[in-house]
Amino acid sequence: MPNVKLYNYLHLHFIVFIWGFTAVLGALISIDAIPLVWYRMLLASGFMFLYIKFRKQDLQFPPKVLAGFLIAGVIIALHWLAFFGAIKISNVSVTLATMSTGALFASLLEPIFYKRKVVWYEVLFGLIVVVGLYIIFKVEAENLWGIILALCSSFLGALFSVINGKFAAKYEASVISFYEIFFGSLFITIYLALSGSFSAAFFQLTFNDWTLLLILASVCTAYAFIASIHVMKWISPYTVMLTINMEPVYGILLALLILGDSENMSQGFYYGAGLILATVVVNGIIKTSVKRKKSGLPFS
Repeated sequence: MPNVKLYNYLHLHFIVFIWGFTAVLGALISIDAIPLVWYRMLLASGFMFLYIKFRKQDLQFPPKVLAGFLIAGVIIALHWLAFFGAIKISNVSVTLATMSTGALFASLLEPIFYKRKVVWYEVLFGLIVVVGLYIIFKVEAENLWGIILALCSSFLGALFSVINGKFAAKYEASVISFYEIFFGSLFITIYLALSGSFSAAFFQLTFNDWTLLLILASVCTAYAFIASIHVMKWISPYTVMLTINMEPVYGILLALLILGDSENMSQGFYYGAGLILATVVVNGIIKTSVKRKKSGLPFS
């Protein structure tokens, strides 16, 4: 049993490593953010559909539930558009450092959606994150729009997670994800069709772009999602939370190794990014500790 737990813990780190690699793929793929996200979501929904059919899972839902999936799908599509847009106009390091604010956005949104009181330390941590963002703004003024887009992406990602939490308690995660990603791709398809963006040139991608898009859709989206659900059967939420906080660290390190000089940032940037990441980690530890004490469960 300990060996199974160790295997799944290492598997979780590999999944988080893959998520960190997603940003690097976004920088390496030469097409713009909108077609990039369209290809990603369309291909990923296809891979997930095959997985659902293989597992013989039910795809029948009432119209009201499907409408909820549609709203969540549009939100996740906008989240990814802002995320890859930020990478395209700034770089991976700036985007991932700013995206670290997602957990704290979720802390502000949860009281609204779940009707609970705002916790004082979450407000304090939010103010500290503002300080970290100010440091980054100050030393990376040329990446202003990249930071703004990444903040928008972070907020939308948090909003998606909070909404999705209500669905996950009732339905199969893989089916939820399939519908959301499919509806997200449909939303972008309608936009591209109305704007007249579909043309012969739109589908003329290089071999390198096709290869990277297939990796992004299959490994970094469909596989990573399904595998993350599996490992949670063996690993405590506390361990999962701490490990996921490593995503921006892995992503920034990978960007430095693969993309080189374009990812070298000023010393002030790393101070600001470190402050944000440390705040998110401490916030997660405190929140998980409180939940553990209330439930009477041990840490693991």
